[in-house]
Amino acid sequence: MQNAEEVSCEFGSSKYYALCGFGGILSCGITHTAVVPLDLVKCRMQVDPDKYKSIANGFTVTVREDGVRGLAKGWAPTFIGYSMQGLCKFGFYEVFKVIYSDMLGEEKTYQWRTSLYLAASASAEFFADIALAPMEAVKVRIQTQPGYANTLRQCVPKMFAEEGLWAFYKGVVPLWMRQIPYTMMKFACFERTVEMLYKYVVPKPRSECSKPEQLVVTFVAGYIAGVFCAIVSHPADSVVSVLNKEKGSTAFQVLKRLGPKGVWKGLIARIIMIGTLTALQWFIYDSVKVYFRLPRPPPPEMPESLKKKLGLTE
Repeated sequence: MQNAEEVSCEFGSSKYYALCGFGGILSCGITHTAVVPLDLVKCRMQVDPDKYKSIANGFTVTVREDGVRGLAKGWAPTFIGYSMQGLCKFGFYEVFKVIYSDMLGEEKTYQWRTSLYLAASASAEFFADIALAPMEAVKVRIQTQPGYANTLRQCVPKMFAEEGLWAFYKGVVPLWMRQIPYTMMKFACFERTVEMLYKYVVPKPRSECSKPEQLVVTFVAGYIAGVFCAIVSHPADSVVSVLNKEKGSTAFQVLKRLGPKGVWKGLIARIIMIGTLTALQWFIYDSVKVYFRLPRPPPPEMPESLKKKLGLTE
């Protein structure tokens, strides 16, 4: 366990939440911006499958038409949007985890910990998507409508002039459909995987592991969580991509048109992308916590009072 003098602030203090939010900004902003080329090709495959037939073909066509610089299209709205999302996602997750845990009490927090992770992450993501929506709409416009706008500065005024403020928020409901199940999976699956890894795979307790060893466990658990995330949220992701490209369509119309096979297009690309992304996000987030010496509670253990109730103590 970390000693009191090793920790830079108290668990649950405003400094703790602020630094967690900062960790979220770095973890989401950097990772999403790094995979912009892959994301661009994925969006184009979903929106125009006849032209962009596979990942490799998508890269080839994009570079042929727009040059290598074309692969970075939409990096600015991606960086700003996902930094805002990361701030809310990780910052509010820590806040809601403490709020809900206080409401439940120590014993129920342990017994219902998976539900707690699901509820806290869903609550955090609700706000995170409101922060992300405007920039996500701009990013998809820039990436999937050739000739519409090349930069953030060109795109925002043009969208506002055409459709008003609604242009930036019309994607928020499909975003919730995609991101809330994704985030619930990302956090709950990660937390439980970490717990399992320390229990069954890592040969010694976390308190005896060095910081680098702990971060390796974080990375592995993050990747496993990411694979599940990609599968759970992929159909909605396909709908969001098509929806932002077309004016006047509704989510249900798009879903009906894509059909059961169409919604799974581009899944392998997304598993590779989201797996790596989620692993790196958790790795960066945990590294920020280590760097700033934030309190990092060990995996949950059954409270003594509950052990007595269940007759597990002598």
